[in-house]
Amino acid sequence: MAPLMLDGLDDYASTGSPRKYRSTAGSQETAPPARVEDAWTALERDGYVILENLFTPDEVARMRAAVLPHMAPRGGRNPFEGLKTRRLYAVIAKTLACNPLVEHPLVLALLDRVFEPNYLLSQLQVIDILPGEEAQALHFDDSFYSLPRPRPVLGAATIMALDDFTPLNGATRVIPGSHRWGNRLPTPEEADGAIPVVMPAGSVVLFLGTLWHSGGANRSDRARLALTAQYCAPWCRQQENFSLSVPLPVVKQCSEHVRRMLGYSIHAPFMGMVDGMHPKRLLEDLPSAGR
Repeated sequence: MAPLMLDGLDDYASTGSPRKYRSTAGSQETAPPARVEDAWTALERDGYVILENLFTPDEVARMRAAVLPHMAPRGGRNPFEGLKTRRLYAVIAKTLACNPLVEHPLVLALLDRVFEPNYLLSQLQVIDILPGEEAQALHFDDSFYSLPRPRPVLGAATIMALDDFTPLNGATRVIPGSHRWGNRLPTPEEADGAIPVVMPAGSVVLFLGTLWHSGGANRSDRARLALTAQYCAPWCRQQENFSLSVPLPVVKQCSEHVRRMLGYSIHAPFMGMVDGMHPKRLLEDLPSAGR
């Protein structure tokens, strides 16, 4: 079998400039153009956009049924994780039921505009905010890439409501427009003015990694379940080490989009190579894992 060579290597060798390839080729063509444009306008203006009813009640029910048996029995390890918040990490290693969020055509169409080609999935996580949880500290997600602001976006995130998000049950809070700030903290007035992302189950909020936001306090008598897929620029380190957390036979069960975003791809000319070749070759002779 011929080896899968590095995309763009010839271009790099001859011109010193790698050719670019979309990691999500064709995704924009499968999303309604008018909805993409409207969502992009809001995302650029506010730093976030609510994509209402992106998933059906049946799809939400399937995701809930897949993740709830894996949830930790107790809350987090520190106030940022949430002492009354349960989290599920390494989701893809446990179930593929949540992959439709990772690769939803509308999400990818927007990310195609946020990032340069070949962007990556940074982590996939389930968050269950229990009654009595306090509001999380305001933060912006790509702050761990220590480059001064204002600067280009290096990360972006989706949060999918697996329960209705309400002002009382821990809906994510955002400060609209804060994605454009420089190196400063929110003022007390700005922090107090953070608004809850109210949306029905099956909806998704997509926001830029420079947007100040936090999980809300849960003052209700029921838990608030959510799924978050986070993404990063192709040259940034991912939060989750997928090469260790997701077994190769499971990777083989994923779609081509998800495989690429897990890191089984090349950012031209040769970022992501394995022994000088394309990482896809690791998957060629592996048996598929049953799911």
